[in-house]
Amino acid sequence: MDPYSPEGELINIHTAFHAGAYTQVLDFDTSSFSNTNALPARILKLRSQIALGQASDVASALAKESSPDLVAIRLLAEYELGKDVLADVKKLVEKEGQANLTVQIVGGVVLERAGETEEALSVLSKHEGSLDAVALIIQIHLRQNRTDLAAKEAQRARKWAQDSLLVNLAESWVGMREGGEKYQSAFYVFEELAQTAQTQSPHSLVAQAVSELHLGRLPEAEAALQQAVELDGANADTLANFVVLNTLLGKRGEVKGLKEKLGKVDKEHRVLRDWEEKRGEFERAKAKYTPKFEVAG
Repeated sequence: MDPYSPEGELINIHTAFHAGAYTQVLDFDTSSFSNTNALPARILKLRSQIALGQASDVASALAKESSPDLVAIRLLAEYELGKDVLADVKKLVEKEGQANLTVQIVGGVVLERAGETEEALSVLSKHEGSLDAVALIIQIHLRQNRTDLAAKEAQRARKWAQDSLLVNLAESWVGMREGGEKYQSAFYVFEELAQTAQTQSPHSLVAQAVSELHLGRLPEAEAALQQAVELDGANADTLANFVVLNTLLGKRGEVKGLKEKLGKVDKEHRVLRDWEEKRGEFERAKAKYTPKFEVAG
């Protein structure tokens, strides 16, 4: 039986992980899992710890592990801590990346974050029927602004993965870029995750809120973001989207305060970097023009 199928052992913990419900993943009782699924479940828990900011604990716990899967997770944790592990990741990918899914996933994540996008895609393309790898490939294509490639990848996955949640999510990510009627379809997927206890998280609530924003439903978006704040008031993505919402609502005072709070939580957040880049572009454009004033004679 496929462990990720609706009847499989890993389906619930896997669903919670991809919904960003990392605390629920850590609380998941996996003691009854088969030996075959024990390691994949442990990997999901370790990746959840890293996502929750516990990379140091993960790196320490895996310091003496030698299996490729756990070495890969340790390197991911160390990368999150700011250590230069790119060379080690590349060596591991070269040695184990042909068949080991965890190595492929970690290799893809680290290489992409290090700016080596084509290498990341090459590693991830070696997967054999992994929706986790497909999801990362789609995310990379979306970051490249290649919605066409992302859509094709999702369509291919739909043919063999049927109604998998991860395929639904991937199609929703693509739909949010394509727009139009796709916003409503994406909303249904995000809402289901955001309003289910097992998968509710700041991550899923923000996704619901963003789809609401695109649909012009500002009060509903605000309600979803408020739920996210109640779960985690220091979540950077929640704060960033609250900035967007309050900008649309014309609440300039709230926008300034939220930006300052976001800067304290994550000064390198991609939204802050984007704002700075656009501000710089505006200033450079403005510098090209000298205002001229006519003096009345």
